[in-house]
Amino acid sequence: MRERKMTDPLHSSTDLSEGKEKLRLKEEVGLISGVSFIAGTMIGSGIFMSPEWVLHHMGNPASSLLIWAACGLLATFGALSYAELGTIIKESGGEYIYILRIFGSFPAFLFAYTSVILVRPAGLAAVCLSFAEYAIAPFYPGCSSPQVAIKCTAAACILILTIINCLNVRLATSVMNIFTAAKLLALLVIVVGGLVLLAKGQTQSFQNGFQGTTAGIGTVGVAFYQGLWSYDGWNNLNYVTEELKKPEVTLPRALMIAIPLVTCLYLLVNVSYLAAMTPSELLSSGAVAVTWGDKVLGSWAWLISLSVALSTFGSSNGTFFSGGRVCYVAAREGHMPAILSMAHVRCLTPSPALLFTSAMSLIMIISGTFTSIVNFFSFMAWLFYGMTISGLLYLKIKKPELPRSYKVPIIIPIIVLMAAVYLVLAPIIDQPQIEILYIVLFIFSGVIFYFPLVRFKYHPRFLERVTLHLQLLLEVAPTTKDAN
Repeated sequence: MRERKMTDPLHSSTDLSEGKEKLRLKEEVGLISGVSFIAGTMIGSGIFMSPEWVLHHMGNPASSLLIWAACGLLATFGALSYAELGTIIKESGGEYIYILRIFGSFPAFLFAYTSVILVRPAGLAAVCLSFAEYAIAPFYPGCSSPQVAIKCTAAACILILTIINCLNVRLATSVMNIFTAAKLLALLVIVVGGLVLLAKGQTQSFQNGFQGTTAGIGTVGVAFYQGLWSYDGWNNLNYVTEELKKPEVTLPRALMIAIPLVTCLYLLVNVSYLAAMTPSELLSSGAVAVTWGDKVLGSWAWLISLSVALSTFGSSNGTFFSGGRVCYVAAREGHMPAILSMAHVRCLTPSPALLFTSAMSLIMIISGTFTSIVNFFSFMAWLFYGMTISGLLYLKIKKPELPRSYKVPIIIPIIVLMAAVYLVLAPIIDQPQIEILYIVLFIFSGVIFYFPLVRFKYHPRFLERVTLHLQLLLEVAPTTKDAN
């Protein structure tokens, strides 16, 4: 019985148009768009915030650069593994749909439950905190910005994004395109400035580069958390598989172009930071790119603050814009409240899902800091990445007959799975924190909701009344897939 449950969905996932769902999303994302989507999502706040924390945990510049390179390699391996999954299960939804088709309903519900309530709001909160850090840094020259001011600015950012995304989809995408140009400009200025400094012989930060390296397994794991946060987004193309032109070709090619490109860019930016600053200066900087601008650009340093603020605002808009996709797919499968899959009747935006994500993000901003939110986000993300990769290994070993146009060597998903296990367990073993226990308890608290509401389909009358009242209040209605 269990075998049938696992086999049937896998075979039916590639021909949804012949079964219960005859409507398909338009296939409009080609290779160039796919590369832009991955790179644009990956390049966000991390490269402007995480370098000081990676250096803090590793203890010296050379080791921190190795961590950045290793993070890029791990992201590439993870993306290649996901590419094979995307050619087997040609459905949008990323980890959620893969876990659902391979392991069944219960673990997929736990993922959706955790992602919608914690993971996506945590990602948005971290990006908005970094935006706030850079937006107000020019008003506090020579000292750290007050936490109250940072959090208030981050909260204002979330509220503005909520209004933009709830009002108009075209406005949200226009904001994303404009701010993508700003982030590329900021990074290019930093890279060119660093190369000029190196040409002038400013290499003192790289002398005795490995001196003082930290060797604790937990510390290295937390350094990976901070570095991998900057690479988050390597799996985003798998969330729009149904909209790719020839996904069996476009998916692996886009990944192989975008992720190595971003990795090289990140390494050059970190080298530029270290060419302009000593390790101690970098560690004491609350906003690394601003300090770099003060040292290299002088009176034009405000351009860096402005570009980074625009970049992180655009990245948070992208996170917000794509945040409803898991909500939609999970609600389509009956794993989330129907209200979260509805859209505004006039604006045609998923306003309930956006409002819910906004509320959860505001709570996280009030209660956490950038580094703590990133650490817990990474812990939860790699827990589910590991589960997804183990599903790929199951399919490669137990179901090699399934049609797939792209095959990754089995050693690559094995390496990613080992890294995921390390990233989840190392900080727990070496530096246990009570907050991680709370996260695990929260994930499994989904059991309380799964069995009555999903497994046994018990829907109390009051929930139906609440849904109806929310529909009337928010002026929303159920959505369908695009007919093409």
